[in-house]
Formats: sequence, structure tokens, C-alpha cells
Amino acid sequence: MNLRDLKYLVALADHKHFGRAAAASFVSQPTLSTQIRKLEDELGVALVERAPRRVMLTPVGVDIAQRARKVIAEVEQMGEIARRSQDPEAGTVKLGLFPTLAPYLLPHVLPAVRGRFPRLELLLVEEKTDRILERLREGRLDAGVLALPLHDDQLHVEPLFDEPFVLAVPRDHPMAGQDGLRLQELDDRHLLLLEEGHCLRDQALEVCRMAGADERDGFRATSLETLRQMVAAGVGITLLPVLAVQPPVPPSPDIALVPFRERAPHRRIAMVWRRSSAMDGFLRQLAAEFRKLPAELLEPPRPIL
Repeated sequence: MNLRDLKYLVALADHKHFGRAAAASFVSQPTLSTQIRKLEDELGVALVERAPRRVMLTPVGVDIAQRARKVIAEVEQMGEIARRSQDPEAGTVKLGLFPTLAPYLLPHVLPAVRGRFPRLELLLVEEKTDRILERLREGRLDAGVLALPLHDDQLHVEPLFDEPFVLAVPRDHPMAGQDGLRLQELDDRHLLLLEEGHCLRDQALEVCRMAGADERDGFRATSLETLRQMVAAGVGITLLPVLAVQPPVPPSPDIALVPFRERAPHRRIAMVWRRSSAMDGFLRQLAAEFRKLPAELLEPPRPIL
């Protein structure tokens, strides 16, 4: 058994197709197929169910592929330890961020990160929270920027900042002229929300629970931008995270943003990584750069009347 064959098995688990797995592994399909069969012979079990139009891993194949991911990740960590011993601020970091944060946070932090770590290769992956956590556990990501709470004792959590929410309403909505509102004013309101799987949906539902509001029936957006367009079209109201309404995001003439008075409902953003990561020291430095986000970006914009 060798590392190369384990990588072939993992590629097959990912792509579920010999041709695509071979292309991703930069080998011919017969080579990959032969090496998988050799691995099966060596282990004495079938790892793959071969059908004319599909490929599936057997239950033991799934188990071995999951363990193979961890082995590959550990070997890569060894190489990373060696590289960082020579140049602690160089190398590659694979960082996951969720879709309702990534495009609004990164323009504000990446220039400073590049200036602080000019030799760093930062590979960014945008996925929903569950997928980021899965990839972290498998060693396919080095760290993630996620919203708390998280319930995983295997992860180190480094808090970064609290991001307030603002209420987005159509320009002609009765609330549009308010310079602020209390959470209780959302009582009995019906908010537009994202579809299942987005952490912003869960966060907005928690705010609704505290305020006595609920979700508007018959509509669930696939993205934050869809939510924004629905508000602009007068369909309803929603909660937006404050970074999503700061420049370089252009303001919409059809939307009024109403901040909350006193302590606004918010989400807590953190950088997380495996407690066993060999990159712990460097990731703490990287988190410190993300934490330098200018305070004014986390302040709700003044209402435009």
C-alpha cells in the first residue's frame, strides 16, 4: 500500500467516475483502475462497486477512503511543518468561508493579509458551513471562517468580531423613515429568509424567535443577493449582515436600511482549525490580521431618507 494509491481511491470517492478521477489525478484511466484493483487485492476486500454507468464505493471502501483522507492530510502536514520551519510565513493555507460572508469580508481583509504575508499562498474555498466543517475534519481545509456557535471539541475557535444585523425594507415601507428600532418592533412581522443549509437562515430565525417574528411563507431565497432583490422589489423585509451593506457593495435606491437601537442582534464570526494542526502558530497570526477589520465597517450605516 502506498500514498499514491490512497490518493487514487480518494479521487474516486470524490468523483464517482473512473475517467474524472483519473483526470483529477493526472493519470490515465487504465492506470487508476489498475492501481485501485491492486489496492483491493492487497487489502483482500472489494472497495468499489463497478456498474456500466456508475461507480460506487462499497461500505468498507467508504470507510477506508475516509481514513485515507486523514492519512494524506497528516502526510501533507509533515511537509508543511518542514516548509514552515524554514520560512514560517510562506506556504499554502486552504481557508473556507461561507457564502453570506466571503464576498463582503474578503475585500476588506485580503490587502492587509497580502501585505503582512507576501509569500503566503491563500487558497479560498466558498462553501456552506456544513461542508466547510466536513472538509476541515477530513484535512482538506486548513481553517475556516465561520459563525458561532460550533459544537466540535476537535476544533480550536479563535473569535474575530461580532457582525450586527440591519433590517432591510422597501423604500416606501412604514419603517423606512425610522432612525432605529427596537427588536420588539418586529413582533408579528414576517421576514424573507434564505433556504435551508445557510447559517444566515438559522441566525435570522433565532432573531425572529427573540422578537416574536416568523418566516414569510412561500418564499426562500437561494442567496443573499436574491433576498436583497426581493426587498427592492417590494416583496417583503429581511435581515442583512452589516458587511453586506458596506462599500464596495453599492446601495440600492429601492431599499432602506434600518439599524437596531441599543445592542443590535448580531452573529459572532470566528476562525477555526483542528486542534491537532501543525499550523496552529501561523493560523493564530492569520486570525489576528482578520481581527483588524476596521471598527467602522461593523457599524450600521446611517439611514438614507
